[in-house]
Amino acid sequence: MSFPDIRPRRLRRTPAIRRLVEETRLSPAELILPLFVKEGLTEPRPIGSMPGVVQHSRESLRKVAHEAVSAGIGGLMLFGVPEDANKDETGSAGLDPDGILNVGLRDVIAEVGDATVVMGDLCLDEFTSHGHCGVLAPDGSVDNDATLQVYAEMAVAQAVAGAHVVGPSGMMDGQIGVIRKALDRAGHQDVGVLAYAVKYAGAFYGPFREAVESTLQGDRRQYQQDPPNLREALREVDLDVAEGADMVMVKPALPYLDVIAAVRDRVTVPVAAYQVSGEYSMIEAAAANGWIDRERAILESLTSIKRAGAQITLTYWALEAAHLLRTRY
Repeated sequence: MSFPDIRPRRLRRTPAIRRLVEETRLSPAELILPLFVKEGLTEPRPIGSMPGVVQHSRESLRKVAHEAVSAGIGGLMLFGVPEDANKDETGSAGLDPDGILNVGLRDVIAEVGDATVVMGDLCLDEFTSHGHCGVLAPDGSVDNDATLQVYAEMAVAQAVAGAHVVGPSGMMDGQIGVIRKALDRAGHQDVGVLAYAVKYAGAFYGPFREAVESTLQGDRRQYQQDPPNLREALREVDLDVAEGADMVMVKPALPYLDVIAAVRDRVTVPVAAYQVSGEYSMIEAAAANGWIDRERAILESLTSIKRAGAQITLTYWALEAAHLLRTRY
């Protein structure tokens, strides 16, 4: 052969060589485990469309928080699921110090303290009778500015409950600035804000809506982002960073790897991505049918998200992925 003897396969020959030259390396410390805590449960309740994921009781929530710390996972993101009787038009249970989300935050902080990062999802959709992420105007649309005032109160309630970070996910205009000012005025300058800066109105949230027992009628296209748009996503990121976001997030992850990469190139704050319920359930379903290798698919999907530029990944596989990463070689 006349060409130089250049053989890239030399660096793929053994597991040890592949490990040595691995360009993108996952770590449990970069993973955030989303958790659902359901009001009134005494035992965990399986979520049918998300095999292996449950609605937690307060007791099982505390237990899994310890497991996460032992596994070296970077943090926990809590979602509260109230009883239907406690849902109303304004989502007041999300502000209530004795509401399930704030109780769950206090429980986890009491158990693990600062050993992991405890985050609260800051949105009203779990708590409203109509299932939207904000307060409704008389015409049935979401009233952006009225919603901001509720978000401000909710942020302070989560900070009082002990949250290290709040995660505004409603995609209201101006939400980061209002929340940051409310936290600072209340003396919670050290509480961080993880902005769901780029949250698309996509088709991958269905299983999550079962998990939080959503009562949504219609869709959220008037306030979540339109999937074809990238430049708009960068504008949203710019606004959130200018308003004081400590971290920004893209959601979903796998259908928007190009967006993650563009955001990473745009900002100097940490970039997160949320591997959402539909992404999780698709892989679980394909694996259950014997169509793919489940464990390899889990790690490959997480690696792709990090390779795209996400420093932090929210994933329902965080605990299992931490175990796989310890044993993969």
